Amino acid sequence: TPLIRQRPFRSPHYTISNAGLVGGGHWPRPGEISLSHRGVLFLDELPEFGHAVLEVLRQPLEDRVITISRAQGSVTFPANFMLVGAMNPCPCGYYGDPFRQCTCSPGLVARYQKRVSGPFIDRVDIFVEVPHIDYEKLADDRLGEKSERVQARIEAARSTQRQRFEGTKLACNAEMMPTEVREFCQVEESAQSLLKAAMKQLYLSARAFHRILKIGRTIADLENADIIKAHHIAEAIQYRPRSLV
Repeated sequence: TPLIRQRPFRSPHYTISNAGLVGGGHWPRPGEISLSHRGVLFLDELPEFGHAVLEVLRQPLEDRVITISRAQGSVTFPANFMLVGAMNPCPCGYYGDPFRQCTCSPGLVARYQKRVSGPFIDRVDIFVEVPHIDYEKLADDRLGEKSERVQARIEAARSTQRQRFEGTKLACNAEMMPTEVREFCQVEESAQSLLKAAMKQLYLSARAFHRILKIGRTIADLENADIIKAHHIAEAIQYRPRSLV
């Protein structure tokens, strides 16, 4: 097998089994999470995946490895992937839409969204709601920021992170554990006050606390800022999930 020079992108169908996703078999073989190591694992129609299938992702999302045990012994596969998921707000797709009426009952919407458990959601860094897009925006000929400029900004931030973690096993902010978060995520006083208020008002978990700091550190890196400021924390908090029902 030749050396892989491009980051993998895997997009399994939602009918995939546990073994297909995390690996398994009589003689364990790697699953999709290991085949997407150092790349992207894209799960479209997230609630349609089996509940047990999503729940087995919780441990590798934290540890970035997956260990499969059989009578013959145990095998550990790498699983340091970027998880990207997409889902509708309800089965018909129009819950919360300002222009089209949702045909789902409140109970159906709640059951649909609860297919993705709270502990799983708590392990996801960024949530973005995509609203209805007007025709004028779709037909607008004006171009947004060029991809080359965005790429240059990202590469500069990644270079900053490589210098920050030089001499360690870490490659980027997302890989920081609580010990590294305390060391590298220096926050100004006003940002600390904002984060404290958010923790109390939104009842955020310890895991969410560390994820907000890591996202804030990344936003600060994109601005070439040495310390995490209040507006960095404010933006990071906005990426936490908000209940729809």
